Order: sequence, then structure tokens, then C-alpha cells
Amino acid sequence: MMRQLLLDLGPEKPQTFDNFFVGQNPELAERLQQIVARVSSERFVYVWGQPGAGKTHLLHAMAAAAAPAARFIGGGAGAAAFQFDPAITLYVIDDCNQLSAALQIEAFNLFNQVREHGYALVAAGNLPPATLAVREDLRTRLGWGLIYRLHELTDEDKIAALSHSAHMRGLTLSPGVLPYLLTHTQRDMRSLSTILDELDAYSLETQRPITLSLLRSLLQLEQPEGEPKAL
Repeated sequence: MMRQLLLDLGPEKPQTFDNFFVGQNPELAERLQQIVARVSSERFVYVWGQPGAGKTHLLHAMAAAAAPAARFIGGGAGAAAFQFDPAITLYVIDDCNQLSAALQIEAFNLFNQVREHGYALVAAGNLPPATLAVREDLRTRLGWGLIYRLHELTDEDKIAALSHSAHMRGLTLSPGVLPYLLTHTQRDMRSLSTILDELDAYSLETQRPITLSLLRSLLQLEQPEGEPKAL
């Protein structure tokens, strides 16, 4: 049976600016924080990038930092989430590429109301507005302000981010653990961070240091039956 260590790890960690590894995106991260702090003249920003690059993390970070005057609108949101509220001065819309035809109309209307009131709206999708499969009037709205590509972290960036996270938690990782992690597991930062959490818990449970041997043991325990074991 596959080991279920995640059941013992507690709630998922909040996604904030502090635990977002900037990598090649310093200008974007700074701009979004300026919008939250209301010191930026830009009120509309569109962020695009591949799945796992960190778009959702940044939007959640904005909503958390600007709470309670912010609203996060995720991919599974209904029409009610797009209703304008004068008490909300920052709207963040994730997964614009997944909006249904009806929700595209709602998003279009929200853009107009946000602009009319001088508020801010940040949206994200997997492609730049010009090639996004949405209605033309919404595509125009998505391109109203600045457009940023969120660059994925390089392997070196990911190792640096995980090393920093381990250091902040007082974890000692043997050489080779993080490079092995990158080549034998899912490569997005959320998955990598989750496995690092599991490795920490497994180390405490087994009273063994975090070595390459321990990581291999953990990955073997988590392999579904019938699948080849990690080497």
C-alpha cells in the first residue's frame, strides 16, 4: 500500500510573498507588492506562464496581503465571485484560460466596474492575452495594463529555494538529496516542497538523518503497487 504521510502534515502552508522564490521574476514580484501597498500607478496586470510556474501562489499572496479588501477568484468560481463589491479594492482572477463563455461575460463586466471605480485587478492565465481563447472584448481588457511572463525556476533556482526552506526549518540535508529529488519526482515547487515536508516527517518517524538512502526509502514506500521502484 502507498504510504500516506501527507495525512499527518497538517494544513497546507499559506502562499505568501515571503515564501515565493522570485528567481528570474524580481520586477513582477515587486510590481505586485506595490499594487497591494497601493503605491503603484498601474491598476491592471496580466501574468502568464506554464502550469506550476507560481501564478496561483502570487495571486493568493496578493489576496492575503490585501485582505479583507481583496478577493481571489479561482478557476472553479461561479458567477457570484465576479460580482463587484465597493468594499473590495483588489480583484485577482486565476486561470482565465478556463473561464466558461458565461464567466467570460462576468469577467468583462467586472473589469469595467473596477476601472470605473479606480480599483485594481490582476489576472493570470497560461498564455498571453493575444493568444488566449476568450472573447475579443475580454482579451482587450486583459491587455489593458502591464503583461508579464512568469518564468519558471531553473533547477539551480529550485535547489536554492529548497535549500533555503530546509535551512529555515533547521533541516540538514546530505549532498545529493535535492538533485535526486528533482530527477525522480514531480518538478513543480509545490510538489517538491510537499515531498520535503514528507521527508522531514519520515526522518523524525524513523529517527534517521535526511540522506539519499532515506529519500529513496520514502519514494519506494510511496510508489503504488505494480509501479517500478525509484532507483
